[in-house]
Amino acid sequence: MANAQKMLARQRWRRTRRVRNRLRGKYRLVARPRLSVFRSHKHIYAQLIDDTRGHTLAAASTLDKELREKISYGGNQDAARAVGQLIAQRALAAGVKEVVFDRGPYKYHGRVKALADAAREAGLEF
Repeated sequence: MANAQKMLARQRWRRTRRVRNRLRGKYRLVARPRLSVFRSHKHIYAQLIDDTRGHTLAAASTLDKELREKISYGGNQDAARAVGQLIAQRALAAGVKEVVFDRGPYKYHGRVKALADAAREAGLEF
């Protein structure tokens, strides 16, 4: 059983690296922060990362106090939309308008897509 878990973790890591390397190659000359998404069964998280300095510029998740009161469950598309709007507000407050969307090992579908669409509607440019 442990070998199966190691194999799945390795596949997930490879997908993440493949997506991130494509972003790095495509936007090498453009200094844009990376909007990274992590999705669990119960929650969704988004971080705005400046890879040149290795700093997180802004972060939002369904665990934030602002969102916990508004949403009933953190593992659905409504929660992902709320996180997308919040990360866009925080990014604009930090002076960031253009980002590169890093979906990680996840398909651009469902909650990941809802978060991205909400961030775009709130003013971020991908």
